Amino acid sequence: MSVADAPTISEEDRLRADLYNYLGLMLAGPPDEMLLGQTAGLEGDDTTLGRAIAQLASVAKVTKPKAATREFNALFIGLGRGELLPFASYYLTGFLNEKPLAALRGDMNASGIARAPNVFEPEDNIASLMEMMGGLIVGRFAGPPAPLQNQKAFFNKHVGSWSGHFFADLEAAKNSVLYASVGTVGRVFMDIEREAFRMIAD
Repeated sequence: MSVADAPTISEEDRLRADLYNYLGLMLAGPPDEMLLGQTAGLEGDDTTLGRAIAQLASVAKVTKPKAATREFNALFIGLGRGELLPFASYYLTGFLNEKPLAALRGDMNASGIARAPNVFEPEDNIASLMEMMGGLIVGRFAGPPAPLQNQKAFFNKHVGSWSGHFFADLEAAKNSVLYASVGTVGRVFMDIEREAFRMIAD
């Protein structure tokens, strides 16, 4: 397929994908100096999401990479386990590696989404799911960008049912400083996505 034949992606969808990918990056591992600098340079607007992004940028400006790493480890790794377990199975069933993970693996296979060879965590972790949504929007996996109906089905089944609770927990976690603001951005964005998908007919 030539560049001219490539499907065009609206600016709104590209921005949605960028935010999903950003959240996935921040939740996959502690931000390095470059990502912190990029975060500090983000600009918000007078919307609820814009204000959350502006707050995140202001916290990133005064956060050093070492402090961000300590915070990430306390939240997600810890001694034995971190303060939070960011997995769909855990949030939906109270246990890891349960039916939600099996269902996700089936839908990943159907969508041409393959697990990265260097990733050992279950695929239903929040970072991977953010990356999957971003990829579906722009067509980074097998095939063209996913139609809105497909995005809605994937979101409702694997993301919308629990991600808002996770991001609220991240906002309130005792070890959250930078990640409290990440949690706010994530929670507000999930609310926007859930409402937008609700308005799309099945």
